[in-house]
Amino acid sequence: MTDGAFLGLIAGLGLLAIWWSMWEQDEQQRRPGPLVNVMDRLRDDLVVVGLGTVPPVAVPALSIGLGLVVAAALWAPSGAVIPALALGAVVSVLPVVLLRSAARRRTTALREVWPEAVDHLASAVRAGLSLPEALVQLGRKGPEELQPAFVEFGRDYQARGDFASSLDRLKVRLADPVGDRIVEALRITRDVGGTDLGVLLRTLSTFLREDARTRAELEARQSWTVNAARLALAAPWIVLALMSTRPQAAQAYDTPAGLVMIVAGGAVSVVAYRVMLMIARLPQDERVLR
Repeated sequence: MTDGAFLGLIAGLGLLAIWWSMWEQDEQQRRPGPLVNVMDRLRDDLVVVGLGTVPPVAVPALSIGLGLVVAAALWAPSGAVIPALALGAVVSVLPVVLLRSAARRRTTALREVWPEAVDHLASAVRAGLSLPEALVQLGRKGPEELQPAFVEFGRDYQARGDFASSLDRLKVRLADPVGDRIVEALRITRDVGGTDLGVLLRTLSTFLREDARTRAELEARQSWTVNAARLALAAPWIVLALMSTRPQAAQAYDTPAGLVMIVAGGAVSVVAYRVMLMIARLPQDERVLR
């Protein structure tokens, strides 16, 4: 009886595997889940700030660890659990916020130097260099911020001799939406051939300069408003952190009413911050040509 049940179980699992394989979708047709999108974005941010060797999962691990350390440090002197956990949760988002801020500053800096890089490419092509040689030359004479990525491209291309795969790895090293568009434009130009590469590069350089100048003007005008809104958002939590250092004040929040007040304040803060970003932030380029 037991042997028959075991054989029936194995047969059922086999039939289930066959049926499942008939409905399995191609990997390229599957939509990545939210968690995959978050990890991809963290990976791009780490690459942009020069921490490409750090695994993306280290960022949420650092956030959780920092939140627990801060919560324990506030709970130890006051004995108030609710304020300590609330401030620990607030502090736990700091690594992600700082990483995103550093990545945005780096992307902004790269946006300023991409027109110069495109001008170097156009000059090299006009001088008679091939497209791979022009890209390799950027590792020596291009903008300083982009030189490491193109030096690695040159080594990769010399070792493999495959221009397409070298471009793919260059996109991974750059992790930049402008870089993605430039790389794909160069790939298409090399694949289809033609004599319009110089015109394409000059047009692209002009467009990138105009876009960078317009963004810089808009960001300069609204920066003081955004910074003031961020300060207003952080002020209540700074006050709560200072009050939590006094046991009597911290105990006042370690009640059901204090929990409701902290949760309501956190919800209002998150909603207000998201609305502020929706109103004030300029449209950001997304990496769609991975």
